Amino acid sequence: MPDSTTPPGRSTPVGTFAAIRRLYSYAKPAMPRIYLGMITGLAAGIVALLIPQVLRGLVDGPLQSGDSQQIWPAFTLVLALGILEAVMVFLRRFFVLTPGTHIEARMRNALYTKLQHLPVSFHDRWPSGQLLSRAVSDLNLIRRWISFGLVLLVVNVVMIVVGFVFLFNISWILGVLFVLCSIPLWIYGFLFENKYSVVARRSQDQAGDLATTVEESVHGIRVLKAFGRGKYALKNFSHQAEMLRGTEIEKAQAIAGIWLWLLLVPDVTFALGLLGGVWLAVNGEITVGDLVGFFATATVLRWPVESIGFLLSMTFDARTATDRFFEVMDTENSIIDPDEPKTVADPKGRLVFDNVHFRYQDSPERVPDIVNGVTLTIEPGETMALVGLTGSGKSTLTALTTRLYDVTHGSIAIDGVDVRDLRLTELRTLMAMAFEDATLFSASVRDNVLLGRPDATADDLAEAIDIAQASFVHDLPDGVDTRVGEEGLSLSGGQRQRLALARAVAAKPSVLVLDDPLSALDVNTEALVEAALRRVLASTTALIVAHRPSTVMLADRVALLQDGRITAVGTHSELLASSEHYRFVISSLEDEQQQSRSEVSS
Repeated sequence: MPDSTTPPGRSTPVGTFAAIRRLYSYAKPAMPRIYLGMITGLAAGIVALLIPQVLRGLVDGPLQSGDSQQIWPAFTLVLALGILEAVMVFLRRFFVLTPGTHIEARMRNALYTKLQHLPVSFHDRWPSGQLLSRAVSDLNLIRRWISFGLVLLVVNVVMIVVGFVFLFNISWILGVLFVLCSIPLWIYGFLFENKYSVVARRSQDQAGDLATTVEESVHGIRVLKAFGRGKYALKNFSHQAEMLRGTEIEKAQAIAGIWLWLLLVPDVTFALGLLGGVWLAVNGEITVGDLVGFFATATVLRWPVESIGFLLSMTFDARTATDRFFEVMDTENSIIDPDEPKTVADPKGRLVFDNVHFRYQDSPERVPDIVNGVTLTIEPGETMALVGLTGSGKSTLTALTTRLYDVTHGSIAIDGVDVRDLRLTELRTLMAMAFEDATLFSASVRDNVLLGRPDATADDLAEAIDIAQASFVHDLPDGVDTRVGEEGLSLSGGQRQRLALARAVAAKPSVLVLDDPLSALDVNTEALVEAALRRVLASTTALIVAHRPSTVMLADRVALLQDGRITAVGTHSELLASSEHYRFVISSLEDEQQQSRSEVSS
């Protein structure tokens, strides 16, 4: 499992602008409203800057001359500007509130679609918590930045520029003073980006690791309780949480550092400006109205200047969230539909392995292939049992048939067509799998069983349940419409396995691939399932990974897998007579089955 400092798929860092610019393809439909939000926000800012100019004229005009009749027009103008500013702020929020949610939904749907398309090898490497944090917290952060952070950053930067123009118009000397005093802010802002980006990325990765730990603890709660390892799990969680807390404190310290400058520099600048402004007013360089207008304008600019700190931190958070999002989206998917797909016009179910090799991408060269030159032919309607010791490559070989992984050499063909030349949807319609580790979804029994063939009839559903000896579903509160819990954990292991077998049978494939689908069943249920399966296997090509001698008995022929190679093929009787290794494997399976029966009976 990758740690927080070296997440899988970590991309080469790019600039903040270049990283965030990649969001445009998702934000494009919402940009008109985002632009309107910026325009109304700028209008509110400009109106706010105009009010000090009115006050400037008020001080130098009616207040100085004592003409009270001129005060009311100025008062009315200030009131009107204040109301107009409030309306513009309301419109800014109105325009930007909804588009961000649409962008977030569009990105989340794209991420989920990408995760569905990426091969199993990707999910083998990526912790689920890392993916979950990207799909939830990172996209939520991006939404908030686009809706508010980006708009306010643009609006406030423009306000600062326009405000400085007003300041220079009133007094170029005081304007230069304010510009010079702002230089430390820009320098520190640049240093802040380099430091904060690293810490923010580490924080988000650690949050993903922590989410993985929580998920594993929840899913494994039965094991933790059974072995009394709750304190151990808590200690591991606390350690990771403490690391995340330390990183968050480091983030807070970085933000506090820039806030120190953002608060200190303007205060010092105001003090110097006041001192210089009074001196200029005394010497007749500026009027009292100019001085009032200057500091009123500077006061309006104080919020935009001070906001730069948290807007920058929000922007850098959004940048790292964007990087993490595109690390997944940029992952190359090697298992895709061919450019010129072929089709199996009249499926018979002939399955051919031709010199098949497979190894994981990150496997060292010195490690031999997991599947190392398998050549095997399964004729239409034939049932082939695949037996071998643990680690011989049985499950891996079955996973290659439906392209959960792709062969690294050789080919697998169904009815003469390489599986890589078929569309994935057609391939996975022709073939169905039942895994030893039966996974169900938080849906009804009906939806779980008909997952591979949702248009199946009620008779098809009943037949699949009958073959899998899963009649227990009729005793559930709502029968086949009963919603099973997360991953089906509300059911026993044997019940989950029977529903997984029913799911494979209900798909009515041309080739049925079963990876030890009966391992969690008791002896009596196993016998009933095997008897019912014979009806299905009589007309369906099947490849069965057998961990029990009784499962081997279902097969027409048996293939012996040893160290990734097929070393013998024949009937059970033939291999018993000719292969010493086969006799050893069968003896081992019998011992395991006998031990399993003893455990059940006890």
